[in-house]
Amino acid sequence: MIPTATLEDRLRTVARERYHDRHPFNIRMHDGTLTPAELRRWVLNRFHYQRHIPVKDAHITAKLTTPALRRSWLRRIQDHDGAADGEGGIERWLRLGEAVGLERELLLSGDGVLPGVRLAVDGYVNFCRLRSPLEAVAASLTELSAPGIMTARIAAFERHYDWIDREGLEYFRTRVGQGSRDSAEALALVLEWARTPEERQLAVDALAFKCDVLWSLLDAVDGGDRP
Repeated sequence: MIPTATLEDRLRTVARERYHDRHPFNIRMHDGTLTPAELRRWVLNRFHYQRHIPVKDAHITAKLTTPALRRSWLRRIQDHDGAADGEGGIERWLRLGEAVGLERELLLSGDGVLPGVRLAVDGYVNFCRLRSPLEAVAASLTELSAPGIMTARIAAFERHYDWIDREGLEYFRTRVGQGSRDSAEALALVLEWARTPEERQLAVDALAFKCDVLWSLLDAVDGGDRP
């Protein structure tokens, strides 16, 4: 079991050591060796994850027991859905798709999403729907590593993929600040809620599960055209 004093260190270690920035596909992306077709495949399949972020956050919001907590988590839904049409993270990802040469209608249709990606995303949404608030919030702590990967990704895209319109990278730029804010809030909740050794282990296991979800998504994308 994990002592209280080391819970934050353990969570940060899991987020650092098991995050998908270490995946071979992501390494190739940042090294600039992906083909345009590979990059488009990633954008298309990753959008299936992006569009389900507000869905999983709605499940988490429904579990929270105070107005203050619900207001705080509702902001995450608005960050992705926007306050109006043409705003938010999902819209910015659609613009990234257009910047790499994909029609937004294709992204919105879901055509071409790989089975392994669907399975990984469904697993994460159902985890947040069925598990405790502690586990659902702890799973979001992959955001501890998100600002770093977003910063690296912006630099890599600008250096290696000059055929992509720079305005299409706005999703990554926005998530640097949002990820730092969201991870700090979620970490504070987990450290407050995980009072027993069993609860602290559940938090670490939930974060490890989320890391596996993101890794599995890239495994599917890296597999290419396999059915």
